[in-house]
Amino acid sequence: MSEIGMRGPTIVGVALAAITAGALMGGSAVAQPPRGLIATMRSAAGAPIGTVRVIPSEDGKTIVRATGAGLTEGFHGFHVHSVGVCDPVATDPNGTVVPFFSAGGHFNPDATKTHGAHAGDMSPLLAASDGSASLRLKTDRFKPRDLLDEDGSVIIMHAGPDNLGHIPAASSTGAERYHSHVDDVFGADTLTKATGDAGPRFACGVLT
Repeated sequence: MSEIGMRGPTIVGVALAAITAGALMGGSAVAQPPRGLIATMRSAAGAPIGTVRVIPSEDGKTIVRATGAGLTEGFHGFHVHSVGVCDPVATDPNGTVVPFFSAGGHFNPDATKTHGAHAGDMSPLLAASDGSASLRLKTDRFKPRDLLDEDGSVIIMHAGPDNLGHIPAASSTGAERYHSHVDDVFGADTLTKATGDAGPRFACGVLT
C-alpha cells in the first residue's frame, strides 16, 4: 500500500474526531463574531464622514476608534444606536422626515432609562476648526458581539454636544436654574434623560 493510501484513513479519522468533539462541546453551528466591527459613517446627503472601529481588547474590554471629517467645530454626541438601519429619509411616528430615525434609540439592553448610563453612551467626539475629529476610548459597557444582535446596531454622530443628562435643577445656592418647557420641570426633562439633547443625527454607520 502506498504512503498516500496509508494516510487517507488517518486524515479521515482525525476529521471525524474533530467533528465529534465539536458536537460534544455544543457544536460550531453558531457563527462566531468577527475579530472587530467597522462602521463607515455617512451624512444624510450620502457624504463620507469617517470610520468607526469597535475592537475587543485583551483585557476583556472594548476599544472604540473613530475618525471624522466635515464636522462643525466643537463637541458632538457619539453613541451606539439599537437598530442597524441608516435611512437618511426615515420618518418619525408623525410622518416627519428625520434622518436616521430608523436607527432607534441608544443601545440599552439593560433598559437603563437615564442618559449617560446607556450601554451605547460614549464620550463626545471633539471636532477641530478644520472639521476633523479623532477619538479612542475603552469601555466595559459592551463587547463587539453584543452589537450583532438580530436587528444589528449603528454608530451615530450627532450635530450637537451631548450633556449626558447632567442638567441641575438648582444652583449651588439652591436657586432653580433650568426650566424645561417640555415637561414643565426644573432640571433634566425626559428628552434630556433619553438623548442628552445632542440634536439631529448628523452621520450614521452600520456596524458590520
